[in-house]
Amino acid sequence: MSTALSERPATKQRELRRVAFATVIGTTIEWYDFFLYASAAGLVFAHLFFAPAGPQIAILLSFASVGVSFLFRPFGAFLAGHFGDKIGRKAMLVITLILMGTSTMLIGFLPTYEQIGVAAPIMLMLLRILQGLSTGGEWGGAVLMAVEHAPDGQRGRMGAFPQIGVPLGLLLASGILALMTGVVSPGDAFLEWGWRLPFLLSFVLVVVGIVVRRTVEESPVFTEIAARKEQTKTPILVLFKKHWLLVILAALTFAGNNAAGYMTTGGYLQNYATTPLEEGGLVGMERTPVLLAVTGSAVVWLIFTWIAGNISDKIGRRNTYIIGWIVFLATVFLLFPLVNTGNVWLVFLGLALFTIGNGLTYGQQAAYFTELFPASIRYSGVSITYALGAILGGAFAPMISTWLVQTTGSATSVAFYIAGMVVVAFIATLLLRDRTGIPLGPDHEAEQSVGQIYGMK
Repeated sequence: MSTALSERPATKQRELRRVAFATVIGTTIEWYDFFLYASAAGLVFAHLFFAPAGPQIAILLSFASVGVSFLFRPFGAFLAGHFGDKIGRKAMLVITLILMGTSTMLIGFLPTYEQIGVAAPIMLMLLRILQGLSTGGEWGGAVLMAVEHAPDGQRGRMGAFPQIGVPLGLLLASGILALMTGVVSPGDAFLEWGWRLPFLLSFVLVVVGIVVRRTVEESPVFTEIAARKEQTKTPILVLFKKHWLLVILAALTFAGNNAAGYMTTGGYLQNYATTPLEEGGLVGMERTPVLLAVTGSAVVWLIFTWIAGNISDKIGRRNTYIIGWIVFLATVFLLFPLVNTGNVWLVFLGLALFTIGNGLTYGQQAAYFTELFPASIRYSGVSITYALGAILGGAFAPMISTWLVQTTGSATSVAFYIAGMVVVAFIATLLLRDRTGIPLGPDHEAEQSVGQIYGMK
């Protein structure tokens, strides 16, 4: 008896480590694929898939292809949320990873516009849509596996593991692209064939991710729901009937983070800093130094994402958000002046300062969203809210920013645009209650369903 009891904490810790590792590995791979496309959109796709439209229109179309996938995120979130609330979190995590990896690998095999004409950008767009479907369902499952396994008082910390997978994905994507442009396939070789290799690498990464994810146990919250046979038949209908305002406000909190974050992860800064002066660029840097600066800023983003998840267990999710929004507003107007210097170290400094706010409004999000929604509709709630926030924030942020610079001739307009999105998110955060530590299990559905918004019982 005593032996069995003494083994339980150790067994629990081993399972927590497996969950943490599986969620961070899977999310890293998923977002490596997603950010690889976004970076390539700013560096490659305008030249190879949209060139006949002319330089300025081509880059707008290339960034529009980044945004199109966001429009399909809600559909992926609907599907993954529906089945995740009915058949479990674990199964959906494997399915979304396979979908993302396959579509990314196929992009590496695509012929260009010069080879097959208009069919090339059409096929590129279709594969990007598949990436959007996958991303819409991936995040919700990963964060619920992490947070619903977490002991009391450690949800922010456990929820930070899938969150740091996002900057890790950016770091991996930017780092491999920098290796390709600087060492393996410099100059014209990168446009000819070098850009394809990082997409093909996705196949190996996905195989690793699937093996790791299959080792973890199902979420204990869903296991309890399934044992009672209490799965909601139509979780999405219940979500929008009873919690529609919560979905909107929570989505707006993510929209601020996403719009700001997609300055780097959406490929905008990479394109802004590397467009040649003779093609209308304002900075004209080489690709490799810019990619290295982005890679370095991803490390800063990762560190502060981890910090935010951990401190949110101590000071609350809402207070952590408020600190992050203030940091964003304090740094957004420094970013472009530093990038405009063309000095790689100042570019890195601008990105690093900016990504501090990105981390402080992202690390706690997994725990924050999980605690907002009742257990029976939680997968649908977090996935759809995340997808809607991505559309409102990051979907077309690179395209809007490109249009603003082309129209005004200055990046100051972009800084005001991002600041406006941050202010909206700040207000939405103030309207939502801090529910740090609320019970997550199915026995507390009534408690989970009330008090999410100030002024409402």
